[in-house]
Amino acid sequence: MKKRVVSLMLVGVIALSLAACGNNGGSTQGGSDSGVKITILNSKTEIQTQFEEMAEKYSEEKGVEVEVYNADTDTTVASQVATQYASGNPYTITMVDAKDIYSLADEYAYDLSNEDWASHTTLGITVNGKLAGFPVCVEARGLIYNADAIEAITGEEFKPENYTTLKDFTALLDELVAGGMESPVGILSEYWSLGAHYFAEVYEQQTDPDAFVNGLLAGTEDLDSNDKFNQLMDTFDTLKKYNYAKDSAANADREESSMKLAEGEIAFMFGGNWDWSVINQYDYTENMGIMPVPEDTTDGTNTTLVGGGSKYFFVDSSDSTSDDQRKAALDFLNWLVSDEEGNTFLTESCALVPAFDNIDAASLDPLSSSVKSYSDSGLIANYNFLPDDHMTVVGQEIMQKYLDDVIDRAELASQVEEYFKGATAIPH
Repeated sequence: MKKRVVSLMLVGVIALSLAACGNNGGSTQGGSDSGVKITILNSKTEIQTQFEEMAEKYSEEKGVEVEVYNADTDTTVASQVATQYASGNPYTITMVDAKDIYSLADEYAYDLSNEDWASHTTLGITVNGKLAGFPVCVEARGLIYNADAIEAITGEEFKPENYTTLKDFTALLDELVAGGMESPVGILSEYWSLGAHYFAEVYEQQTDPDAFVNGLLAGTEDLDSNDKFNQLMDTFDTLKKYNYAKDSAANADREESSMKLAEGEIAFMFGGNWDWSVINQYDYTENMGIMPVPEDTTDGTNTTLVGGGSKYFFVDSSDSTSDDQRKAALDFLNWLVSDEEGNTFLTESCALVPAFDNIDAASLDPLSSSVKSYSDSGLIANYNFLPDDHMTVVGQEIMQKYLDDVIDRAELASQVEEYFKGATAIPH
């Protein structure tokens, strides 16, 4: 059964709440053969089943009970973490976004600098000299394509590099429609896809993302006249025009969209390599991949994906976790990197692109293979310092309305600017 933790507090209460909590030293935690139990919060909900199956097998083989909790998709991970700290019962290992590592590391993350895996990655997050974040995987986003579905209509080999501009991409969409694919595009309507992934590229593709975001926070940036904002929104408008669910776009079901893409009913869907864990549940065609978002631009951002280290584990350093629990947690992280079964869990069971140079990536799925090919030559870096509520406010309260044509582009720009004026920056 999937575990859910209902969040009632914001991350800002952690410091006050933890100070008031007693030290349970793990005494209330059950155990298996060793008497040790560790808990893991998984915020990659699409791999929850794989995590639960792994935890059961790992518990049996290692004698350490592992319980995996599925993050609540209706609230932020940071607020769920705050709830656990407020109750004096934090997760032993917590999976969060990079920005959360920066905000939590000083007080709540154990120093991982001496761990064996540290020398095998360049993507760990260090805060004030402490290696606090274990990179779970490399992820990147762009347009997922079904080349078999495209080629069945065009009669030609699909080469993503031929469709980097919006003009060329739109011509291809028109060709697909003329060939019988009535609506070649799917748009995931989830707030995290719209806010944390698509709209985030408006910041990430700027010449200086940090300066641009700081300008938005200060109220000095004008989105409506920003070239990158308009280039990406031009593309988004095109995706909307050819969207199979455009009559009720904000209510489109992720499973249905993924199924349509997998089986070739549609040809494109904005997403990332994490979507393979959903796509592969259907009768997918063999020739799929991810391509950069087409844009009418000359800055080169339409020739690579946006991505990098995605999702990070941190190990609790508070007195609420016992030394034995912490050792078991460190052993688990090393198992992921150094043990063949741990490697297989990451790359095959979860279809994740490994962030470690000692893990063989030869058996990656088609989407992850695309990501690896782009990452080998360099990705546009994720921007990890957006305000904590950006994903929900911009994704759910603003972009979903734009997706459904409730607001126009000028209103979109204005509402995002207003949001930033009252937002709290992530210190870094």
